[in-house]
Amino acid sequence: MKSITPKTTEVKSADNNGNKSALPFTRQNYLLMLVGVGLILLGFFIMTLDKEEFGFGFLGITLGPAITFIGFLFEFYAIFKKK
Repeated sequence: MKSITPKTTEVKSADNNGNKSALPFTRQNYLLMLVGVGLILLGFFIMTLDKEEFGFGFLGITLGPAITFIGFLFEFYAIFKKK
């Protein structure tokens, strides 16, 4: 009798140069992501520094949200950046 064994193939991702990599992101991507998280946290911290009532001053309405938004844009850049 013949024994039937399934053929298994190993699938690895490869970049344009033919190098095989186990991780989807490089070290640079992770460092950029950390910078983005830092910008987001900095934006929230700046929003808390506003001394106006209910945070309606320049820091709470303009500067903090702008830095937070830049942090989110930086995160998207870090995710989509290729080698």
